[in-house]
Amino acid sequence: MKTLIRELLFPLIAVMAAFILGGVIVLAIGDSPLKVYLLLISSAFGLFDALGNFTFDNWGYTLFQTTPLIFTGLAVALAFKCGLLNIGAEGQLYVGAFAAAWVGITFAKLPGFVLIPLAIIAAMGAGAVWGAIPGALKARFGSHEVINTIMMNFIAVGLVSYLTQRFYKAPGDPIMQTEPIADHAHIARFSTLLSPLGIDFPRYIPLNISFLLALLTAFLVWVFLWRTKWGYEIRAVGSNPSAAEYGGVSVRKQIVLAMALSGALAGLVGVNEVLGYRYRYYHDFSPQYGFAGIVVALLGRNHPLGVVLAALLIGALNRGGPFVDIFTDKVSKDLTQVLQAIIILFVAMKIPFRDWLARLAPAWRKKEA
Repeated sequence: MKTLIRELLFPLIAVMAAFILGGVIVLAIGDSPLKVYLLLISSAFGLFDALGNFTFDNWGYTLFQTTPLIFTGLAVALAFKCGLLNIGAEGQLYVGAFAAAWVGITFAKLPGFVLIPLAIIAAMGAGAVWGAIPGALKARFGSHEVINTIMMNFIAVGLVSYLTQRFYKAPGDPIMQTEPIADHAHIARFSTLLSPLGIDFPRYIPLNISFLLALLTAFLVWVFLWRTKWGYEIRAVGSNPSAAEYGGVSVRKQIVLAMALSGALAGLVGVNEVLGYRYRYYHDFSPQYGFAGIVVALLGRNHPLGVVLAALLIGALNRGGPFVDIFTDKVSKDLTQVLQAIIILFVAMKIPFRDWLARLAPAWRKKEA
């Protein structure tokens, strides 16, 4: 626990420093940092609307936007643990979403208790295959996973676009999307879950059970990485491939396994999108969730708990950004992108900052003596 706290301490400092620097930028523009940040926080986590009425809207939409970021953050973090940089989560979540929709359309006659798990497995399976391909190329030929996964992103988007347009688009529909999935393939929204408890959670908020699935997945990833032999071997390869191989670990096998599992985690984004929100595959549904997952993983120090917290932060920024754009005079929603960029810059400064402190400490002790 102490190690985890130390690992998460520097990202917390980076976030605070980023907000301070962001406040300086807002002040330079000519607006009030306090006003902007209060608006940003209240629109993401506030429990009351502008008229003072109690509302679930802010938290509901923030957690909804957090859900896909948890999946992609976990995907990138798991690959990082094996010393791999998975830039392909974007493509993996596209094929995962399409696979979930394909199952929901093709096997519509199956009962819901079979159809929903089958769609989830299909989303994970498609993402796993899409991740395993660059993993196998890396393991067999040594080709760099960054280049391969970037190229696989383009192939994924083009492939599912073709399949949607050619086979699964409703006739006459001007929007690039498939036909709806079966009604019994829908997963429950929080409005349905909380209704028996007497809690009036609005139906229009798309927060659904996949958020709970994301939290469960984070826990399972922690168990896998720190409590199983396979997770230990993945971390060993990421720490020192030569030493791991000397100890009897198959480096090639772990590379393929890590990339496949990473792809499966990214594919779970399709559960939130297809089974819990749009109830169909909608092209261009992702506002770069895959690339945002890199930010989440770096900020969360590649630990599942850190990933959940980082995803919540980025989800809150994404939720609050439009309100800053609407209700301030000079600050646009791009401030949230600036804050994310500054946070990553500060996180990337950890090693030089640590080295600077290491050099400073002996000089300080010498001065005191």
